[in-house]
Amino acid sequence: MNKNAHLSKAILAGIIGTIGMTLFMMMGNLMGIEMNVPKMLASMFGGNLIVGWGMHFMVGIILALSYVYYFVNVIKINNPFFRGAVYGILPWIVAQVMVMPMMSIMNGMSYFDGFFSGSLLMASASLMVHLFFGLIVGFINKPTENLQN
Repeated sequence: MNKNAHLSKAILAGIIGTIGMTLFMMMGNLMGIEMNVPKMLASMFGGNLIVGWGMHFMVGIILALSYVYYFVNVIKINNPFFRGAVYGILPWIVAQVMVMPMMSIMNGMSYFDGFFSGSLLMASASLMVHLFFGLIVGFINKPTENLQN
């Protein structure tokens, strides 16, 4: 498979993975677990929700590109679902130890108020949506051949 095909599939995976992750978060919202990433991202830019949605999809595409161009070549797991799920853990950890605490600090709270989303329930819900994102990205990018081939 050529590199352009990898690029197209990675971008598609990022878009579809972000849509899937967002729908999964909306199900959590129905159960009282509020996860609204576009709104959270928008709060960094004066509440502009269009910017928040754009950033949400941009991050999803960047994560899918890093999966295709780096993770697949470094982590030798043949099962695309399992490999994708393992990958989903990485952005979850970054979100829990860097992004959520940063958002807390920006809102006048402490680092630890946002550390692991501030609660086991929220951190667990976040893990589920990141695993789902990874499963989708892994499924769409099923071929296991390296880009160096």
